[in-house]
Amino acid sequence: MAEENTVNPAEELKKAGEEVREGELESPDASESSSPTATTEGAQTEEKKDESPTTDVSSLEAELQAAKDKAAESYELYIRAAAEMENTRRRCAQDVMKARLFGIESFAKNLIPVIDSLEKALEAASQADEATRKGLEVTMRQLNHALEVSGMKAICPEKEKFDPTTSQAIATVPADAEHPAGTVVVVFQRGWTLNDRVLRAAMVSVAG
Repeated sequence: MAEENTVNPAEELKKAGEEVREGELESPDASESSSPTATTEGAQTEEKKDESPTTDVSSLEAELQAAKDKAAESYELYIRAAAEMENTRRRCAQDVMKARLFGIESFAKNLIPVIDSLEKALEAASQADEATRKGLEVTMRQLNHALEVSGMKAICPEKEKFDPTTSQAIATVPADAEHPAGTVVVVFQRGWTLNDRVLRAAMVSVAG
């Protein structure tokens, strides 16, 4: 019985050594099995890192182009608005100028018959007393001055070349040495302008 329970030290050492060697042989397999996964994950991470800058640059380029397009559109709108404002300013300036020059046009036209009547009265005053005649002459001078400073001028083209834009021919007379063809012979009624705009054409006869 004592011989069956005895442990042989040499055999125990041999078994322990074999177990150690088996463990060492198994561990490389485990490391090899885990290695491809780690390598794949590392490659994917590197690919993501490589793709990330490219994606960012493309996004920035798209945003930059959109900003350029928006800026171009805004600039075009600004140019149009500036042109419209300039046109409006010019129209307003023209309206103001016309109002200043021709604001009294209606009044001036209504005043012309009064001037005609005063001229006829002055012609008839030669038979009146001297005081009346002088009074009419002074009134006529003052009226002519007022008309002149207001921009009104008389059209009296006697012996001048006929101008159809300022005169109206109501008669034709034979031409002679004093009145060549196309010249005004007699002014029957003076015309008037207001700042070079014709209010009434002169009534004349023309040599033909």
